[in-house]
Amino acid sequence: MIEYRNVRVALLGAGSVGSQVARLLLEQGDDFAGRAGAGLELVGIGVRDVDAPRDVDLPRELFTTDVESLIVGADIVVELIGGLEPARSYVLQALNSGADVITGNKALLASHGIELFDAAEQVGAQVYYEAAVAGAIPIIRPLRDSLAGDRVQRIMGIVNGTTNFILDRMDTDGSTLEDALATATALGYAEADPTADIEGYDAAQKAAILASLAFHTAVPLAAVHREGITSVTHDQVVAARKAGYVVKILAICERLVDDEGVEGVSARVYPALVPLSHPLAAVHGAKNAVFVEAESAGDLMFYGAGAGGVETASAVLGDLVSAARRHVIGGPGVAESTHANLPVFPIGRVSTRYQITLDVADQPGVLAEVAGVLSEHGVSVHNVEQTSGATPGVTVEGDGVATATLIIGTHRARESDLAATVAALKNATVVNSVTSVLRVEGA
Repeated sequence: MIEYRNVRVALLGAGSVGSQVARLLLEQGDDFAGRAGAGLELVGIGVRDVDAPRDVDLPRELFTTDVESLIVGADIVVELIGGLEPARSYVLQALNSGADVITGNKALLASHGIELFDAAEQVGAQVYYEAAVAGAIPIIRPLRDSLAGDRVQRIMGIVNGTTNFILDRMDTDGSTLEDALATATALGYAEADPTADIEGYDAAQKAAILASLAFHTAVPLAAVHREGITSVTHDQVVAARKAGYVVKILAICERLVDDEGVEGVSARVYPALVPLSHPLAAVHGAKNAVFVEAESAGDLMFYGAGAGGVETASAVLGDLVSAARRHVIGGPGVAESTHANLPVFPIGRVSTRYQITLDVADQPGVLAEVAGVLSEHGVSVHNVEQTSGATPGVTVEGDGVATATLIIGTHRARESDLAATVAALKNATVVNSVTSVLRVEGA
């Protein structure tokens, strides 16, 4: 049997994930060699500061600030430095030199994925990115390979552990968003600046990647509708639980046919009501889960750790073994499939259901007037719940006029019509305020 030479691996970045990748590669190199068919030689670790403190004790001689020279001497480059630059330049340099690239950089792929995949195809290299979405959960390879012979209709995922932790605390412990965020920060789930998480940017990047992969269509990050969780209140979460729902921030990627018969796709991120009977409602803490609906395979769910150094390193090393096997066997890399070129629909052309909570005057004719507003905008009512009389939902204003809470669930309707309905309700004479608007998904 011919013994293949060692595959040279360059690692860029030695943060929480990168340091664990290096540790495991050094400690379990023989095991990886047996799986890959060749030895995996870590030739160096590119960093900005060789002497920076790190969680893992690694041989100092592996570290270098000369990243470009490190890339030139590698067969496989593992990029874990994050951000757009210099990551983009390093990845392009690696691909143009003929090296395969493994990355967990969701921001880079969401913003420059097409450019990187094209560069890889030009030289017969390949980009692997299992770690870019949902950490340790294997979702990229199932979508790209296992479901390549199927037609994915919809993906609905909890892909950000920080926001799931926060919303779960608000649901299970009665915490406010501010208190839950403080707990998440203390536990290390949230960064010092949590904006990327709580405003939905992180989830939107992942939605762009999943939609592009599932629908064989380039979905740019700018086309992903994004809403964060900062407007979610404790009262909304409590009301959701009473109504049989839980609030989750979801990344939704969907194949659609609009009213004119045009097929397209949608990618969007927002907090939504999920029925307690749906599998995603049982995803607690900082866990991630991705629910896939395929035409032939049916419903599939992938669940596990969406972040963490060791957990995400598992996904990186899985890609590394696959890339090394390709080097041993030979042949060009597999190009990304974006042949479908379906249009990406804006949020206004998507059909959803809403749950609208109103503070209204407690007087005859209110329900009829509210129903008239919905009918005028082409939105039909699915269910109505009203608290009136001597109930906790009723208050009395200073002028003695009683008010009540009206909770309206709508049937599925176009987002643009639903948005216009909410705007009209805010101006209705019998409506004191629109206190909550949430979409309903998974029902």
